[in-house]
Amino acid sequence: MNNCAIVGVNWGDEGKGRMVDLLCRDYDIVVRYQGGGNAGHTVVNDKGKFALHLLPSGIFHENTINILGNGVALDIENLAREIEELRTRGISITPDNLKISERASILLPWHRDLDEYEELRLADRKYGSTKQGIAPFYSDKYQKKTIMAGELFYPSLLEEHLQELLEWKNLIIKGLYGQKEWEFAEIRDWVSKYAEIIKPFITDTGAILQKAEKDNKKVLFEAQLGTLRDLDFGIYPYTTSTNTLSAYGPVGAGYPPMKIDRVIGVVKAYSTCVGEGPFVSELTGEEAARLREAGQEYGAKTGRARRVGAFDSVATRYGALMQGTTEIALTKIDVLSYLDKIPVCVKYLYQGKELTDFPFPAAMEKCEPVIEYMDGWKCDISAVRNYEELPEMARKYISFIEEACKCHVKYISVGPHRDAIIIR
Repeated sequence: MNNCAIVGVNWGDEGKGRMVDLLCRDYDIVVRYQGGGNAGHTVVNDKGKFALHLLPSGIFHENTINILGNGVALDIENLAREIEELRTRGISITPDNLKISERASILLPWHRDLDEYEELRLADRKYGSTKQGIAPFYSDKYQKKTIMAGELFYPSLLEEHLQELLEWKNLIIKGLYGQKEWEFAEIRDWVSKYAEIIKPFITDTGAILQKAEKDNKKVLFEAQLGTLRDLDFGIYPYTTSTNTLSAYGPVGAGYPPMKIDRVIGVVKAYSTCVGEGPFVSELTGEEAARLREAGQEYGAKTGRARRVGAFDSVATRYGALMQGTTEIALTKIDVLSYLDKIPVCVKYLYQGKELTDFPFPAAMEKCEPVIEYMDGWKCDISAVRNYEELPEMARKYISFIEEACKCHVKYISVGPHRDAIIIR
């Protein structure tokens, strides 16, 4: 087999959806294996521009099977809405090309409520949640207090389980936050409404992946967010609530023994970050505003402005290492074409000491960037399709990134469209 994971190397928002859309034509199955609807993958193809939040980016390819694995936070309300939106735009979504793991747990409305209540309680100490219920959901999952998708086929058991969860959850909603409790009829009707839409897609995805392995099919694993948002190896506590690393792919997909042969680490040609937490190479003022506007750096899910910064060698090298990256896909290098001088962060300064290795999260608030400048190329490169035709300074910039990451840059995106790519 030749299975591949496409993962984010930095904070997320690197352009993974764009790369999945490009490469999934060579794969039989595309799997989302973690995360929920709290982030988005923007895809631009011949069908238009789309912001996906839960659906795998392979959904635009008619012959590709798309799987939402057991590691996903299954928000059935937003998934139903996303399916309907794509269908109205001519995208075929059927039980033949979309499969949902029966072992995926369902994100319930109170998870979103609790996310908002906790951010309000934290006030200026908040973690920058997207308020999509992700942290409360995964907290409940690890407390074994969620509904699995497969339970939708067992109505009497489901009703009893919902009653138990509601009793427990209302203790928290009212007792801790002083908010209005949920009525059983409300939550039962919510589940019933969206269950009827989602049930045709629910199946044993582990069996599908086992058969795929037996039949020598090719599987593409699609990650959400990036290394620095990983629960264990990211900038904790300013992380997501699941593991964003390629190593988790087979587990979250539904068949743990499956092997990943290639790991494509997606790296943006500059740094971006949505949400709170340390961001050492961050730019501010007019410099940041120009870069943000040039790259149209606004969240696909939230619409909020992304924080922007110089390419960060320290963070990117660490991110590539943790992902087990075998090759890099470099995105949005065309955005930098307006710059005379391009800032890059080559190391950190912490209490007078230079760091080239990524520090423990507690030290990062005190880190300062060591910035150097590289010459820009000052011309439009969006029509270039051969590496040798890139301006010399653009090639030098790519070589710098390769050296920083200790990994070959195989794909170079020079625009948002599917064909705006250089493959080395």
